[in-house]
Amino acid sequence: MSKTGSREERELVKMLWDADCAAMRAPASGGATKKPLPDIIAGNGNIYLAIEVKSSSKDRIYINSDKIDALCEFANIFGAQPYIGAKFTRKKWRFLTPDILHKTRQNNYRVDLDLAFQKGLEFDEILGKDKQVKF
Repeated sequence: MSKTGSREERELVKMLWDADCAAMRAPASGGATKKPLPDIIAGNGNIYLAIEVKSSSKDRIYINSDKIDALCEFANIFGAQPYIGAKFTRKKWRFLTPDILHKTRQNNYRVDLDLAFQKGLEFDEILGKDKQVKF
């Protein structure tokens, strides 16, 4: 995992711009403010996204519940869809809604590689360009 995930955030912002969405990294995400800010805010006039970016070289990503609460709060106020953008090393991006995350005994959250690829959405799906059939 990179130190702050900023490389993955920049990669995702570029992907969003390339897909005709305006996108930016939130300058005060990561605890620099008390306001609930996601890592990335994006939209194209039809779809608005609030994305918390997480990456790992392992098969699991743990997320503090405060991060998910802040993501959902921001998305609700802004009118955006909240997603966790999961980037596992040498794998494609997967996007998960907070309601499908696994809750840990410590009331935090976990994203497993299996969950991400079984129930997570692909990049084009969060933009409404493609639908994947999930069983």
